[in-house]
Amino acid sequence: MFDLGTQELIVIFIVAFLVFGPKKLPELGRTLGKGIRELKAAMRGVKDTFEEAGADVTEEIKSAKSNLEDSIYKSLEPHVESAAKDGKEETRHAEGGATAGQEGTDRKESEKNG
Repeated sequence: MFDLGTQELIVIFIVAFLVFGPKKLPELGRTLGKGIRELKAAMRGVKDTFEEAGADVTEEIKSAKSNLEDSIYKSLEPHVESAAKDGKEETRHAEGGATAGQEGTDRKESEKNG
């Protein structure tokens, strides 16, 4: 984290020993260890909270997407059905027109033949 080497740590411990003395140094170490443990626990709690919130948001987004898709389908369904009916009627007219056109071609060929 701070990229401290062995020599730097030794210098820090010597200065701490001189400043706090041999009686206060173990107590200071314990207090520092407890503080670091509490900090890690708090960070884990924050991380868990964010993960839970992320899962909740993901579920809500999926639900909203599903509801949106359903509403779009329901609003377009009548138009799709009417377009399908119109398409069937156009197909019937087109088939009838093609048949009539074929009959006209057949008549012309029969007249040419005789």
